[in-house]
Amino acid sequence: MAAVGLKTTQYSVLANVARAALPVAELAERLGMERTTLTRNLKPLTDAGWVAARPGADSRQRIVTITDAGQEKLGQAYLAWCDAQRAFEQLVGRDAVRALHTQLDTTLARLTPLIENLNHAHPD
Repeated sequence: MAAVGLKTTQYSVLANVARAALPVAELAERLGMERTTLTRNLKPLTDAGWVAARPGADSRQRIVTITDAGQEKLGQAYLAWCDAQRAFEQLVGRDAVRALHTQLDTTLARLTPLIENLNHAHPD
């Protein structure tokens, strides 16, 4: 991602904002991170002009939206991501990549209830 100036976490945030304009709290939940962590991750994206925050229905609420520059940056990052995925697949093989994805999906499915319990036990 360095070629396009985005960290992996920033790419994920930008891609999710591109799907829908969301309040910060809802975006944080969708990404599985605390609001304060998301706010720190949004700052460089906002500073770069790739996302913007506008007031929501409630004056305390901020709605995060992607800008035209953000859409362009996301397109560049997506191409770089695809190139990296192809290179990885060529290096380790398609079957190994599929097996890795399967293992990651299985692990995430097993961890999700634990993560949700932790989030409910320790809300923001």
